[in-house]
Amino acid sequence: VPASPVASAPAPPAAPTFAPIPVAAAGQEDDEGPETLPSNEKTADGSISLGQSVIWNGKQGTVRYIGPVKFAAGEFLGVELTEAAGTHDGNVLGVPYFACAPKFGVMAQQTQLQIGAAVAPVAAAPVAVPASPVASAPAPPAAPTFAPIPVAAAGQEDDEGPETLPSNEKTADGSISLGQSVIWNGKQGTVRYIGPVKFAAGEFLGVELTEAAGTHDGNVLGVPYFACAPKFGVMAQQTQLQIGAAVAPVAAAPVAVPAS
Repeated sequence: VPASPVASAPAPPAAPTFAPIPVAAAGQEDDEGPETLPSNEKTADGSISLGQSVIWNGKQGTVRYIGPVKFAAGEFLGVELTEAAGTHDGNVLGVPYFACAPKFGVMAQQTQLQIGAAVAPVAAAPVAVPASPVASAPAPPAAPTFAPIPVAAAGQEDDEGPETLPSNEKTADGSISLGQSVIWNGKQGTVRYIGPVKFAAGEFLGVELTEAAGTHDGNVLGVPYFACAPKFGVMAQQTQLQIGAAVAPVAAAPVAVPAS
């Protein structure tokens, strides 16, 4: 009797395959850091270049950004300091001009910078002091004292609102006063601050808009120039403002069409 054919065993299932995770690519993205605005290679007069060493307020730094900014008119330079003596991390009012560690970044105009490295002060030679013949016993430590917490004063501060910087009553030329109605970028607003600022040179005006078309609440880079609702405040130079109220567009009178 012929032997029955032997049934062949089914082939084992193929092992699953997995695509490799591109670890190197992920690491490369981290090395590149966050995306920032493009910068000019040099200042308008060509005297300062990107990556150049400069001195700001006696502090050593490196130029990381050159170009326009959103918070003021003119050319500004973003500088990364060598110590935490700045005001931000390269991101100013939500705009990433460059990237550095927190409190290591400043934005300055060219007139506020010096070219070159800061000169370290020369330490004075130590002066020999003769030892006193008899060492006096140390005085006992004084008992700690605690000042009472002014609860009433704290409540009064809350009623008055947050403390802000003092403002000038008028601009340098006297053409705009505190509390005056102005127009900024086509938006109606009221002048709440007139005077110098920490982030740039010259006179600036703080304006509270009538709609949420601004960039802050009167506090710019940690400095409270005035107080308003978030996104209702802007800082502008006098040349960026118009005096008066915004003019609403006049609707055209309907034209009578004769019936056909």
